Amino acid sequence: MGLMTSISGVRGIVGDTLTPEVVIRYSSAFAEYCHFGKIVVGWDARRTGQYINDLVVANLLACGIDVIELGIAPTPTIAIAVEQLHADGGIAITASHNPIEWNGLKFIGRSGLFLNAGENQALSAVLNRGNPRYAAWNEIGRHLADHSFIRQHLDMVLSLPYLRVNEIRKRGLKVAVDCINAAGGVIVPRILRDLGCDVVECNCDVSGVFSRVPEPVPENLTDFARSVRDEKADIGIVVDPDVDRLVLITEKGEPFGEEYTITAVVKFVLEEARRRGQNSQSVVVNLSTTLAVEDVARSYGAKLFRTPVGEINVASKMREIGAIIGGEGSGGVILPAVHYGRDAIVGIGLILQYLVDCQKTLSELRSQLPSYSIVKSKLGIEGVNLEDVFREIRHTYSDTHEVNTDDGLKIGFDHSWVHLRPSNTEPVVRIIAEAPTADEANDLLRKFRKHFPSA
Repeated sequence: MGLMTSISGVRGIVGDTLTPEVVIRYSSAFAEYCHFGKIVVGWDARRTGQYINDLVVANLLACGIDVIELGIAPTPTIAIAVEQLHADGGIAITASHNPIEWNGLKFIGRSGLFLNAGENQALSAVLNRGNPRYAAWNEIGRHLADHSFIRQHLDMVLSLPYLRVNEIRKRGLKVAVDCINAAGGVIVPRILRDLGCDVVECNCDVSGVFSRVPEPVPENLTDFARSVRDEKADIGIVVDPDVDRLVLITEKGEPFGEEYTITAVVKFVLEEARRRGQNSQSVVVNLSTTLAVEDVARSYGAKLFRTPVGEINVASKMREIGAIIGGEGSGGVILPAVHYGRDAIVGIGLILQYLVDCQKTLSELRSQLPSYSIVKSKLGIEGVNLEDVFREIRHTYSDTHEVNTDDGLKIGFDHSWVHLRPSNTEPVVRIIAEAPTADEANDLLRKFRKHFPSA
């Protein structure tokens, strides 16, 4: 597989598609894109992260850039540092949930958000032009190491008006946590102990040696789920390597469901808003996020908005309309009261407070949320005219069903939907279906796969 570029940056296999030349080319272009201002840099603890970090920092200094180096840090912490320092940009060295042989660069704008489509085009223009500008010997950038932002990030979450820290501490929750030996190890156990939890650490050594496949989906978490049950923990917490996704395991050792992280958080935040008399709130999620969020928002009289998939799309819409909460169904929670970015640390604080408030087990809390089943598939489309296929589907359904073309093609039914999205990085179309039951969702998936000649 080649170098993957997306709205959040670039990633590839180290030594194959992600080489020192690629790292230098992209970081030089970002330096120019940031008008040679101040840039924050951090990495997610992967084995290859230290050398890529050093390469990025040295190259930025050579470009005349002032660099604030955070060391091992979650992506949301790096974004917060960009905001707090009024920096001109940030680079998070991470490949998110990709396997250990991967690494990459996520680019953060001066707003603390990932670059949007227009900003990415501007960066691409600089990249394609080439000819990076390097500074004279007496104009190289200044280097500052600053390891204070983990603590600042924690304090921002602990001081949220949604949290009643003393109540959480009194509850004395037992929490098992799996940080996959990546950046979560420097922050997740700390917030749990700050909240008075009895912490059972799994894979928190920050060695960058992943103990399992890093994507936090149920099939990769069977051993940890067993540990949660065996340890008699109240809750299991899993984060991905750069700590922007939060996945939960119940006290029974069962997946809470990554779609239900955002569902539960939305319910908690809207309940808090109602308690304060703050009604008529707005919530933003992407087009592929569960209908359960929609049901919850409706029950509180909140308006729900959907955007194309991608954190920047959700965050930009939230900022535009002043949404109180938002996120994505992959376990991504965005709370503007801290910053406009997915943040597992924010999610942890809100979930623990919700658990304390409702005085129920996590499995009981889950059973009270609206329940749907999501299934996902992908189809090779090499040689397929996707526009023709989409046109045929639109023609079939547009008169009788809700059709959305903001991001691929989404067809809405009474209590279900199908979302078809072409991949930006490989010749496939992703098909996601949701319905009240797995059988219904799989039926929808099969029905729409038949529209493709390769199915």
